[in-house]
Amino acid sequence: MASRFSLALLEINYLGPTLMVADACVKTAGVRIIGVESTDGPQQCLKLIGKTGAIMAAAEQGAEVARRMGSQCMVSVLPAPLEETLKLANSEPVFSPLLGLYDSRVPREGVMSTEAVGLLETQGLVAALHATDDMLKASNVTLAGKEKIGAAYITIMVRGDVAAVQTAIETGKATVERLGGKLIMADVIARPHPDLAALLPK
Repeated sequence: MASRFSLALLEINYLGPTLMVADACVKTAGVRIIGVESTDGPQQCLKLIGKTGAIMAAAEQGAEVARRMGSQCMVSVLPAPLEETLKLANSEPVFSPLLGLYDSRVPREGVMSTEAVGLLETQGLVAALHATDDMLKASNVTLAGKEKIGAAYITIMVRGDVAAVQTAIETGKATVERLGGKLIMADVIARPHPDLAALLPK
């Protein structure tokens, strides 16, 4: 298997931008998401596998999307990685008692959501929770999850139709700004790729 495939590693600042980059990568070329692993800080490592040409195209597109979002992105492509390297990249998530979270997110089987996804990422919990309440009151969306990556970075995810999610995210962004919170990103994925949907909370 290793000789026919390449592994791409993209280290991106923050979870929200990483999920946006992941969606762009899998929509660009026939690659698979292995997972997103935390560095226990703001940087997240997106791991992709596929044929070399597809991996190169996906990694290039991912780096461009990160750049357009103003997020730093380091890219490394490993052609024909060793089996040991693949096992290391594809290892099971490990729970960190200190942080109270798993060190990586891996795709779940059988997820077929077609709803739009809104991502609101902040540093600090007060603004994130207040914004979540305002988003759910302002628009017909459902809360998909609250994800932490350490260092007080919180990503709130909502689902619904595109217009409702856009309204919710604009509301959440305005709340964070009004409270003087640190907004990392506020964005919408209108049609998330199934591989990305499988990576998100239930």
